[in-house]
Amino acid sequence: MQIKDVTNYIEQLAPLSYAEDFDNVGLLIGNYNTEVTGVLVTLDTLEETVDEAIAKNCNLIVSFHPIVFSGLKKFNGNNYVERVVLKAIQNNIAIYATHTALDNVNNGVSAKMGEVLGLEKMKTLIPKKGIIKKLTTYVPFAEATNVREKLFEAGAGNIGNYDNCSFNVEGKGSYRGNENSNPTIGKKGELMFEEETCITVTFDSYLEGKILSTLFKNHPYEEVAYEIITLDNQNQHVGMGMIGELPSAMDEKDFLLFVKETFKTGCVRHSELLDKPIKKVAVLGGSGSFAIKNAMRAGADAYISADFKYHEFFKAEKRILLADVGHYESEQFTKNLLVDYLSKKISIFAIILSEKSTNPIYYI
Repeated sequence: MQIKDVTNYIEQLAPLSYAEDFDNVGLLIGNYNTEVTGVLVTLDTLEETVDEAIAKNCNLIVSFHPIVFSGLKKFNGNNYVERVVLKAIQNNIAIYATHTALDNVNNGVSAKMGEVLGLEKMKTLIPKKGIIKKLTTYVPFAEATNVREKLFEAGAGNIGNYDNCSFNVEGKGSYRGNENSNPTIGKKGELMFEEETCITVTFDSYLEGKILSTLFKNHPYEEVAYEIITLDNQNQHVGMGMIGELPSAMDEKDFLLFVKETFKTGCVRHSELLDKPIKKVAVLGGSGSFAIKNAMRAGADAYISADFKYHEFFKAEKRILLADVGHYESEQFTKNLLVDYLSKKISIFAIILSEKSTNPIYYI
């Protein structure tokens, strides 16, 4: 099995097109055609992570956080990023990062936080825009059923809990081929009017290549008429954060102690207690202060995330309990998620959970 086979599995879970624009995801170091000896899954890639991969005969590190966020101009080993990159290259270790691609999937980072908390009825906190596309094409009436079914098989027409969704309008199309044409119906130079079906389907943006390939392969015309547009609709099953409900309401202090124990953190920084029970809880892995207002609008009693600054605790405005459990702590279960997923997909070599803690923050 090659690296590209492993990364294809990962991208079925977390398509790279779901990542935020600022991010640097995908294969950061290595060659997709390299044969894999083993996979080490980690939250961060540090020098000791590369050493662990070498010791365990893993030539692919699947890391949640990317070791490289921006371009490197020198490889002198003067900082930890350069040292990691140099050591990985020298030892033929490939590094792949998922980061915000995995943040944005329905069963990703935040969903795992909700799972360990026992949240029920979870749904996406901030649905993502710009990842739904719409295809419109025009097919001879006799071929419309076949083309439509092939598009469905390629993943088009899935909307939430429904599949095989399309809109179809019958009409009459016209065309005339020049001297270099090879028309399927009619003759070159002859103006033709053909009974056609206008087929419209939506699809996830990461499927665009597959959808177009399927369309061109199955459409009978020499030149395929089609349109693709990006919709402004939100995808309710893709986006940052999750919100759900505890099985039963908890006292605020009991809730905070429960959170502290669950996330194994040395400290939970929280906003003012409001003397009301906690039932509805929003969660977001990593730096999540940007979603405080989203949690409030969604009616959350508490919001768990990380990296809140001093003044951001004022944003609670006596309406919500904010709980900062720490960046590493909020994302620590992510590597277990990836190991469990890849172990179900791959059985010919080991998927190893890194034993190293990469948390740079200590408590006293």
